[in-house]
Amino acid sequence: MRLSELTTLRIGGRIRTLVEARTADEVIEAVRTADEAGEQLLVLGGGSNLVASDEPFDGTVVLLRDPQEPPLLDAACEIPASGEPDGVAVDPAELTPLDPSCGGVIAEHFAGVRWDRAVQYAIAREMVGIESLSGIPGTVGATPIQNVGAYGQEVASTISRVRTWDREQNAVHTFFAADCDFSYRDSVFKRTRYAGPVPSATGRYVVLSVTFQHTVGRLSAPIRYAQLAETLGVQVGERAPMHEVREAVLRIRGAKGMVLDAEDHDTWSAGSFFTNPILDVAQADLLPEDAPRFAAGQGRIKTSAAWLISHAGIERGHAVGERAAVSTKHSLALTNRGGATSDDVVELARDVQGRVRDAFGIQLVPEPVRLGVDL
Repeated sequence: MRLSELTTLRIGGRIRTLVEARTADEVIEAVRTADEAGEQLLVLGGGSNLVASDEPFDGTVVLLRDPQEPPLLDAACEIPASGEPDGVAVDPAELTPLDPSCGGVIAEHFAGVRWDRAVQYAIAREMVGIESLSGIPGTVGATPIQNVGAYGQEVASTISRVRTWDREQNAVHTFFAADCDFSYRDSVFKRTRYAGPVPSATGRYVVLSVTFQHTVGRLSAPIRYAQLAETLGVQVGERAPMHEVREAVLRIRGAKGMVLDAEDHDTWSAGSFFTNPILDVAQADLLPEDAPRFAAGQGRIKTSAAWLISHAGIERGHAVGERAAVSTKHSLALTNRGGATSDDVVELARDVQGRVRDAFGIQLVPEPVRLGVDL
C-alpha cells in the first residue's frame, strides 16, 4: 500500500509495513515493537494533515481505525458507562439527548474514532462545545496535537484529558488540560519531538484517547465567528440550536471545498495549508491598513494567511504546473488536480510562500505534518 491511498492530498510513497490498530493496547504494541526494532515510525489517523514524499517509507505506519464504538461517558445523572441503553453504538439519528439534569458530561473517545462521528454523537446527545468543528476530516487523536479549531471554536476549550504513550519512557502518560500547553494550532504534543535513535515524523507522545468535558443543552456554545453568525441569522455571541450550527458549518465548509468529496479535486488537499501568521506590533504595522488584524495575546497580532495569499496576486486556481494548484474555492488550500507528486505540491507551496514574502515580508508556515519533504 502507498501513503497516497491513506492521505486526503493523495500523495505519498509505498509503505514497507502497515499495522492497523483499533484499541489503545494495539497502538501501544505496534509503536513499541517498531521503536524497539529501531524502525522509522508514522502513526496515522485520517491522513488529512500530512504532506508525504513519494519516496518509499522504509518503516512502520500504524494506522488508527475507528472501532465504531460509543465513547465512555461520565456524568452526575444516571447513564450507562457507554452512553447507550444497551451499551451498543447506534446511528446518531437514533440517539436521544441526555437529560438536562446531567448539567455536564465527560466523554472519552479512542484516538482512532473519526472526528466528525464524535461531533455527530455530541450534537445528537446535546453535549455542547464542538458543534462548530463539524466536517473536519481526520481522527479524534489528531485534534489535541495541533489544537484543531474552526469557526470560532478550538478543541482546547473542551478537552479535559489526553492519554498518551510516551515513546521514550515506555509508559502511559496522561496530560490534563493545563499540561497540554495549548495555543494557536499548537500544543506540547506537537512541539515535543521524539529523541530516539531514529528520526520520526511522529512525536514523543502518541495519543491513545482524548476526553472532552461538555455542558448539556440544546443550544450551541456562543457563536464567535462572524460568517457563521450571519449564516445562522444571529449576532456574534448568541447561541443557536446545535443541529442548525452543524448544517451551517457544513454548508460553509462545502462552499470552500473543505468537505471531502472524491469527485471534487478541490477537496484533494490537506485542508488549510498555512497557519495564520502571528506578528509583533512592528510587523503588523507594516501591513496594509485593510489587512485583517486580530488580538493574539501577549501584545501580538494575528493576520489572515488567506488574505495575504490573495493580496499577493495569487488567484484561486493558481498553479505552477498542471497537477497541483491553489483550490478554485479557497486560497488557503493547495490541491492535487490528479496525478500530482510530492514535488509538485512542494513547488506550489514554495511559490506561494515566495510571493507572500516578496509582497509583505512574511514567511508563511505550513500547517500539515511533513514526511520526507522540506518546506
